[in-house]
Amino acid sequence: MRHLTLGRVRPATWPSGRGVLGRYAAAWAYLAAFVLAEFIGSALPGRDQSLLLHWAATNVVNLHHHPVGALVVSALIAPAFAWAWPALIALALFGVNRVLGNWGTALLCVTGHVTGTLVSEGIVAYRTGHGLLPEAANRIVDVGPSYVVVSAITVAVLFGSWPARAATMLDLALLVFVGDIFSGLTTLQVAAVGHVTAIVVSVPLGILLARRARRQPPPATAEPAVPDVRDPRR
Repeated sequence: MRHLTLGRVRPATWPSGRGVLGRYAAAWAYLAAFVLAEFIGSALPGRDQSLLLHWAATNVVNLHHHPVGALVVSALIAPAFAWAWPALIALALFGVNRVLGNWGTALLCVTGHVTGTLVSEGIVAYRTGHGLLPEAANRIVDVGPSYVVVSAITVAVLFGSWPARAATMLDLALLVFVGDIFSGLTTLQVAAVGHVTAIVVSVPLGILLARRARRQPPPATAEPAVPDVRDPRR
C-alpha cells in the first residue's frame, strides 16, 4: 500500500501594497499630483491664486510664451468642482491603467490633453487672426484635468473590464450632464472642441496601445501552492 506524506503547503500570496502602487503607478501619480496641487493652490492668497490660474491657462498667449509649463500645470488645476475631481480622476484612470499599463496610460493621457488643447486653441488663434473673435479670446482661462479624464474614459469604455466600464460610464455621464463638457460645440467653444478632439484622438491610439499591452508577457506572479508529495519508498 502506498503511503504518502504531505509536506508544508505554502500559503496563497496576495498583492502587496507596493505591488498595487507599482501596477497603477500612472493613476496614483496623477491623482496625487492633482490633490497636492489643489492643496497648495487653496493655501495661496486670493491674488496669488488668480495669478497662478492666469499663468497656467492654456490660451494662445501662454502657449506662445511658456507652452510646457502651461500644459503641465493646467492639467492639475480645477477652478470649479475641485472637490469632485479626485473621484472623477480615479474612476477613469485606474480603469485604463489596468488595460494599458503605466507607460501606455501616461502616453494616452498626455496625448489627449496636449492634442485637445492645441486643436481647440489653434482654432481660436485662427479665428482671432481673421477677425472672427475679439483679441481677448487669446487670453481666456482654460484649465482643468478634463481632457486627461475623457481620454482615459474613452479607452476604459472600449477595452476595460465590466466594472471599469460601468465606473467610467458613470464618470462620463457626470461630465456630460453635470459638467456640460460638450456645451458650445456647434459654435466651436474651446472646451467642447478640446473634449471632442481628446476623445477622437484616444480611439486609434487606445487601440494601438491596448493591442501592444496584450502582446506583453503577464507580470510575474507567485507560484501556486503545491503540496509536497513524497513516496517514502524512494
